[in-house]
Amino acid sequence: MYLKLFINGFLSIIILIIIFTGCSESESNENQVIFPKSENFGDYWYQGKAELNRFDLEQVRYGEVRKGDAVLIFVTEDFFKTDQVKYEFGDDKSDVQSVLKLNFNRRYFTGIYPYSLLTSTFFPIRSNEDHALKISFTAQEWCGHTFTQLNNRRNKFEIQHNSYFQAEGDKRYELEQTLLEDEVWTMIRVNPDLLPEGEHVVIPSMQYARLFHKDFQAFSASIKKSEINIPDLSTTPLSKYEINYHDLPRGLSIIYNKDFPFEILAWEETYQSADEKGKDNKLVTKAVRTNKIMLDYWSKNSVADSVYRIELGLKQ
Repeated sequence: MYLKLFINGFLSIIILIIIFTGCSESESNENQVIFPKSENFGDYWYQGKAELNRFDLEQVRYGEVRKGDAVLIFVTEDFFKTDQVKYEFGDDKSDVQSVLKLNFNRRYFTGIYPYSLLTSTFFPIRSNEDHALKISFTAQEWCGHTFTQLNNRRNKFEIQHNSYFQAEGDKRYELEQTLLEDEVWTMIRVNPDLLPEGEHVVIPSMQYARLFHKDFQAFSASIKKSEINIPDLSTTPLSKYEINYHDLPRGLSIIYNKDFPFEILAWEETYQSADEKGKDNKLVTKAVRTNKIMLDYWSKNSVADSVYRIELGLKQ
């Protein structure tokens, strides 16, 4: 009799453990911060191709507007969360997770010499992390080049910055986690509902910090999202996401399709600068998408594959 009671009690405990464990796992899954907005996410983003977008670019530099190209390359990758590099080989994938990578390239000329800016953002697709896992930026021009990298580790942003400028030099420091302007672009594509609104502390883009010689740090900003109609861009309603900084002469607005796959169609960056008489001038960098193709571009590296550059609208 006692043995029977013991067995029944033991079984009851096991059942309770299973029930509570199951509830715990269910709550953990429900509380994951990052998750795709659309059930069609996999069909679109895991077809073995990248989304290539070419934009007509009007870039402000040295107080003037320069014409050029911007290319946004979105593609999914397997990514080591700890080492924060792309998974390429090995049997152990316990630390590997899927990310949406954005390679954001701007190219334009200032007088005789070219500028090339590239920002790479690695944003988790399903994770308890609510920020990009890694962002790197490099600028090349005839004076030299600079490099900045952010790593999301231990609930901090670890920053390393290398530059040929004396005032900037080589630096290593940490920042408190907050919204990153550079991650907004990938957040839109994964799940625009994740985008915050209202008064927030935001870290401006690495390219802005570099071009305007600003410290890479957080600033207070007002953020809002709205629905707009621009017939020249789309016959359907669009969404606009705006960030306006309080202590920086800068604002950013990104226009994207309201429905999946939330394609980015245009953006504007505004700057205030004083002329020789001290009068404020409003300068605007803007870009409008002209071409889009889905392509496994990494396999298109022969001379004959140059036709894809024409299809994408690239002339240089």
